Amino acid sequence: METGLNILKLSLYLSLAVIGSYAQAPAPFNGFRPGTCDHYECPTYKLVEAGYGFEIRMYDAALWISTSPIPAPSMTQATKTGFRRLFSYIQGDNKSKVKMNMTAPVITQATPGKSVYTISFYLPKKNQQNPPQADDLHVQSWKPTYVAVRQIGGYVSDDVAKKEAAALMESLRSSDWILPVEKSKGKSPAYIVADYNPPSQTTARVNEIMVPFNM
Repeated sequence: METGLNILKLSLYLSLAVIGSYAQAPAPFNGFRPGTCDHYECPTYKLVEAGYGFEIRMYDAALWISTSPIPAPSMTQATKTGFRRLFSYIQGDNKSKVKMNMTAPVITQATPGKSVYTISFYLPKKNQQNPPQADDLHVQSWKPTYVAVRQIGGYVSDDVAKKEAAALMESLRSSDWILPVEKSKGKSPAYIVADYNPPSQTTARVNEIMVPFNM
């Protein structure tokens, strides 16, 4: 009887240990593009791998409209400034007076070693061939590229972005992708913060940390 009870206790202990280990592991991606892309046009990509705490995507070539580098004390402040200018652009504040639909995501990219940031909107497909011009904005052309991605919620502060970028790299270390990422971008690569929601949306927010890299 005592032996059976000890076996039962051991079995329960092992079950709890297994549950605990899974609870600590980062949740795997589900392989779907962010849900807010159901409401906004997004850049297209192919899912290459959905891992634990990361996703590898192959983005198709696309055009983005971008601000000049914005000096700012923080990424969040620069994003607000850039968003206002870019939103005005799609509302018709451009040389062609063309209005465009809102797209997703809005991306923020830091300049390594400097407190300056570039904010970009994805251009709608119907405007990709002939994007409207603006004096203080420029068009960026993205070639097909691999991107390592980590999805997070809420509003992304500078500290959260740095923490999640480090977590993305740590997740990649358990995969074969760490070698091409580090070879292409280094051990602490510059990252992009992608926001899929309007600033006024306070719940169910979707953000991503992105690290483009070459194979």
